[in-house]
Amino acid sequence: MEHILRPIYQERASQSDTLGVILVSKREETISVTDTFDSVLLIVVKEADIPIFTKHYLHEDKKMAMHVITEELLNKRLNVGLDRRIIDWIFHGKVMFDRNEYLSNLRLKLQEFPILRRKLKTGIQFSKLIRRYLEGKEFFNRGNYFDSYHHVVDSLHHLARLAVIENGLYPEVTVWSQVKKLEPSIYKLYEELVMSTESLEKRLELLFLAIEFLINSRTNDGAQHIIETMLSKETWTTQELHNHSELKYYAKDLEVFVEYLIDKGYIIAESKLSKSGLIYHRHYKVDKDFTASVYE
Repeated sequence: MEHILRPIYQERASQSDTLGVILVSKREETISVTDTFDSVLLIVVKEADIPIFTKHYLHEDKKMAMHVITEELLNKRLNVGLDRRIIDWIFHGKVMFDRNEYLSNLRLKLQEFPILRRKLKTGIQFSKLIRRYLEGKEFFNRGNYFDSYHHVVDSLHHLARLAVIENGLYPEVTVWSQVKKLEPSIYKLYEELVMSTESLEKRLELLFLAIEFLINSRTNDGAQHIIETMLSKETWTTQELHNHSELKYYAKDLEVFVEYLIDKGYIIAESKLSKSGLIYHRHYKVDKDFTASVYE
């Protein structure tokens, strides 16, 4: 397969904005990693008009896919965890071209998992956990147990990823295999949800109690990234938070996360009179006294 794809990736490698090329071959035990394709070419470029460009190829009975992705979008997906396949591709794929050791350095960075990136990924996963927990609790309180179940499963997935990140690793496609070794108590919660003979209502009730406890015990770590970022200036508008280069990764979960941290005392909401004098703007700042006692 490599010799069939060689002219394609060599053409890309000759272009000055190409940073690296990885070839991923299908593994029978994990065919979903390549979306059932026999081979996948991942090509990282410095910049492009389209952040991700995809082409499919066919040779005899073999299917092949090519994904050209910008460095900016790749970093976003690595930080946010939107596509865990990419982690697998970077770690297990064969490097076909590597300009100035870009891919080698990226692999090393992922293996070392810098503290700053760890704090960011922890914050992102924690904010997603908060949203899923709150939405699931609402469905539960209204008696919509199947919808609630779906959100509890998602909550447990975010807890699983948090556990892996806390251990200095990147969550992989097989995250539950990682969690079973690293955090068996969370793995046990997942087992109880899907395998218990209790009624669905009772299972959910017990899981919400357990998840709430785990959320409270992880709030300091989960909030650290956003609190440290917000300390860079005195007050923030909502739009300023969304526009920040680090906080933009929280996306739709940012506001519900901020409201949660207001409720827990980490952040203060301030009212500032608008020009009309009829309505107030809502601004946000870190409660420095409270956070100083938490992170001392």
